[in-house]
Amino acid sequence: MPAFEETISRILVADDQPDVLEALRLLLKSEGFQLVAANSPQAIVTTVKNQPVDLVLMDLNYTRDTTSGREGLELLPLLRALDDTLPVVVMTAWGSVELAVEAMRQGARDFIQKPWDNQRLLAIVRTQIELGRALRKGHKLEAENQIWRDQTGTELPELIGNSPAVQPVRDLIERIGPADANVLITGENGTGKSLIARYLHRVSHRSHKPLVTVNLGGISEGLFESEFFGHVKGAFTDAKSDRIGRFEMADLGTLLLDEIANLPLSQQAKLLRVLETGEFERVGASKTQKVKVRILSATNADVRAEVAAGRFRQDLLFRLNTVELHIPPLRERREDIRLLAEHFLRRHALHYRKNLAGIEPEAARMLEAHPWPGNVRELDHTMERAVLMARESVIRVADLGLLPHQNHPHRLEELSLEEVEAVLIQKALARFQGNVSQAATLLGLSRSALYRRLQRYNI
Repeated sequence: MPAFEETISRILVADDQPDVLEALRLLLKSEGFQLVAANSPQAIVTTVKNQPVDLVLMDLNYTRDTTSGREGLELLPLLRALDDTLPVVVMTAWGSVELAVEAMRQGARDFIQKPWDNQRLLAIVRTQIELGRALRKGHKLEAENQIWRDQTGTELPELIGNSPAVQPVRDLIERIGPADANVLITGENGTGKSLIARYLHRVSHRSHKPLVTVNLGGISEGLFESEFFGHVKGAFTDAKSDRIGRFEMADLGTLLLDEIANLPLSQQAKLLRVLETGEFERVGASKTQKVKVRILSATNADVRAEVAAGRFRQDLLFRLNTVELHIPPLRERREDIRLLAEHFLRRHALHYRKNLAGIEPEAARMLEAHPWPGNVRELDHTMERAVLMARESVIRVADLGLLPHQNHPHRLEELSLEEVEAVLIQKALARFQGNVSQAATLLGLSRSALYRRLQRYNI
């Protein structure tokens, strides 16, 4: 009997090697699939445009070179634009985690490394065809929506966590959110300062006006005035037309000054003036303009230490931190790690259209033990990678790509023998920058034995 209720599935197989095309033709035809062949990116696009197909099984390397996968990676967004329900599975003989992750970021649903395992290839093909048809019918995977909404139903940024360390942040946000007070948001990189700023804007009476963000670490000193206050045509060599600045863009709304501690001392007086009076002039103009803007600032630096060192004006700090809101690092709110990880799992599983039930206990313990120097941002990226790498219905230790930290060696004892082996393999590969031969020698394995373990652990 056919695998699905619809007509026989049509698979577009794309590779520039005739022997590969023939091997796949024989394998897939024996399972009842109908094949269409292509041997170049151009042929793939033409086929997808002109013929109905249920799945694309394509190589990443063609004539341009033999290892980078660049031609295939460049093709993926185009295929997604043509039909975002069409599943694409990529193949490469030069596979790596980084290349596979990049391919899936660009729109691939799964990947296969040559030489492939027939049963695994067939399982992926069947699963992705079924998911593609479900998407076309409008039956998308269910995911829990944890987005808060205001009284008008407008989506708000997620504020996830109930740990003692984060509760004061919630309480303070509730009190200062609706106000016009300037807020200085502090915390380490990756703690979520920008998210907090978006939330403060969304719950304020200015929510119907713009939230304008400017990263002060990315603005050169010479462009400061033009960036913030705008300029008129002819004000300087490259001023070919009038331009409004960030303060005008944010008038009656909110201006987020990210990385505020990076503002050069020579420019701080200019910012202080507009904060005190709301007045400024465009570069090259004499007319004074006035705006009403709420200022939110964010930094991972110790601004008071910068003041003490003479690199930041104390009067400017007073203007910026009517209220100071400190976001604790993730290591101080470990009770929230599981909640955050499950949230990111649901979000990325929905985005990449993968059906994942949760996180296995050993993997959850590893997440909770990890020091997270990159904080919530690092956890988000880790869960995205885990979703992409997962081969089973749950996230496992090997999917996370985390190594036991030196401050938590006892956690290794809580892992199964299989998981310890996976961790040691990952550590060996990292030591030799992915060189399988050197990693195999270090581990006392043959190359073929290591490759079998890489496949078994989905590394």
